[in-house]
Amino acid sequence: MSTILVDVVSAEESIFSGEARFVALPGEAGELGIYPRHTPLITRIRPGAVRIEKTDGSEEFVFVAGGVLEVQPNHVTVLSDTAIRGKDLDEAKAGEARKAAEEAVKNAKSDIDLAKAQSELAVMAAQIAALRKYRQKR
Repeated sequence: MSTILVDVVSAEESIFSGEARFVALPGEAGELGIYPRHTPLITRIRPGAVRIEKTDGSEEFVFVAGGVLEVQPNHVTVLSDTAIRGKDLDEAKAGEARKAAEEAVKNAKSDIDLAKAQSELAVMAAQIAALRKYRQKR
């Protein structure tokens, strides 16, 4: 069985590092699936869930708030300012943050404020979706 080394790193810590059979994540232009010996690739990623199928068949979920993906034939690196393990996601906190972002959209006084609030709202919506996907798999 062929494997690939996967590293998921946030600005604060290494979230996951290990061997995997498959990785799926939200690429900029759509969902990406990475197997061992994948063609080299660098791309931006959207907020969402990174699903890592480990060598024992279990899955690891990590929420990323966007970032950069680098793929080499035997190594996948996901770099994100914010990355949270699926088991550490908190739906109540994410819901509160989403409500705050919705309020910020309503109260935006400039185009820049509106863009920031819309971006935060998109990240919170993706985090809630990732949490629900994680719970379905459990």
